[in-house]
Order: sequence, then C-alpha cells, then structure tokens
Amino acid sequence: MSAQANQTQPSAKQPASEQYSRVTIEVSGGEGETPVENASIYIKYVEERKVLKDKKVELNIKTNKDGQAHVQSAPMGRVLVQVVADGWKTYGRWYDIAEAKQTIKIHLDKPPKWY
Repeated sequence: MSAQANQTQPSAKQPASEQYSRVTIEVSGGEGETPVENASIYIKYVEERKVLKDKKVELNIKTNKDGQAHVQSAPMGRVLVQVVADGWKTYGRWYDIAEAKQTIKIHLDKPPKWY
C-alpha cells in the first residue's frame, strides 16, 4: 500500500509546479543593443490568499555580464517588471507570464540630457 501512496504524491504536486515559470530577462541598451551588466530587476506580483488580504511579493535580481537574469520559479500570471541601471532610463512594464519557459527582452534608452 505504501507503493501506491508514493505514486500518487508526485501527481498531486504537479499542478503546483505548473503555476511557476522559468523566466529569462535580457536587458540591452543603446543603438548597438549592448548588454547592460549589473542592472537591478524588480519583479512584483500579488500572491492571492483565500482568507487574508492579498500579499504583494517582490523579487530583486541583477543581470550578468551578458545582460541576462534568470528567475527559476517566477509566478504565472501578471507581473510588473522594473529595471534600474546606472546611466540608463528607468524601465517598467506589466507582463503576462503564461509559459513554462519564457524570455522577456527589454531595451533601455539613454536618459535625456539636462542643461
């Protein structure tokens, strides 16, 4: 009987893993599509709760030398992605995470010059 219990437990966990996605965020900037290293990426989403008020959760990651950042278990659904990098205009936009593996490409612009 314990063999049957072990077989049913993994299938019970499968729906929970379908609610998360592996997301790769690629950040580039300028006319030459140069990878932006060490950019801070904030991913904000709302964690729904049945009893209490919804909880807002934020992930903070940084890009590598290739301008990429990987999120192993990003929540499925609507998320706000914000990018802050030295020498670049701040970026923010809502995205829908709907696939098991998803790549988000973000292009940053130079800020306007102040005189």
